[in-house]
Amino acid sequence: MQKSVGRVSSFMSSILQRVAPIGEARDREILKNAATYIYQERPQGPVQAHIFMPENVLSGPPRTVVVFFHGGLWDSPTPTQFVPHCLHFASRGAVTVAAETRTGARHGTGPVEAVDDARDLIRWLRHNADTFNLDPDRLVIGGAGGGALLALLTAMPKPKALPPVDGLDCRPQALILFSALVNTTLKGQAQSRFPDANSAKRLSPSTLVRRKLPPMLFFHGKSDRITPFEEVERLCRKLRFWGNSCELVDFEKADHSFFNFNVSHRNFELTIQTADRFLSERGFIPPEPTEDG
Repeated sequence: MQKSVGRVSSFMSSILQRVAPIGEARDREILKNAATYIYQERPQGPVQAHIFMPENVLSGPPRTVVVFFHGGLWDSPTPTQFVPHCLHFASRGAVTVAAETRTGARHGTGPVEAVDDARDLIRWLRHNADTFNLDPDRLVIGGAGGGALLALLTAMPKPKALPPVDGLDCRPQALILFSALVNTTLKGQAQSRFPDANSAKRLSPSTLVRRKLPPMLFFHGKSDRITPFEEVERLCRKLRFWGNSCELVDFEKADHSFFNFNVSHRNFELTIQTADRFLSERGFIPPEPTEDG
């Protein structure tokens, strides 16, 4: 495990040393190992996904796919946020996706449109399962902040509220969530980003807890002032009460961005190792090889 994470850290560090700290040139350099696809044409413009393929992806059985939705509260596109995570899980044999959705800065849209995009991306991946040699029944979704809310909203609504479209479901088999936004009701956060209070409540994960949800892994800093730790802790208690599998890994004195590669290599490695264990224990990726093979 340490070797796999270390290779990703070295690769990302070498890229970041060569490019400007912000801007499109930086994004292109960081995403150069991805294949970029337009998965939806919206009235506001095309929406893209950046796909990282493992070695020999077309040989052997279909692969797990791991999708990440970036944070930013649906404002600015930051598709490079989860490139280190994509590289790690691609090195572990999964097809990985750094997802984009419509954003306020680029498209003049908000969370409702981003939710629609997230669900459509998952359906698009399942529709193209043969092309990418991915297993539509081994689909993992991750996200940070508002992107974590998107991930949760592909899974939590009741089946009658989120039926398949053209026979394609958007529900994942597992979730990995960083600094998650989980309460957008009037007592929560970010409700002003929604068209109205009713849609904010309807799309709040805190109101959607039920039985038979996929296993979830949450990472959260106890000093997060954007998405308070107490909200996630409360949601996890409710999820477990309803019989769901839910792990919460907390980080003392950590703020909203604690897990990002460019913020803390240590926290990045701790979270990626735990996420790797979470997926390997559930059969999504193989166990990490040991030193003696």
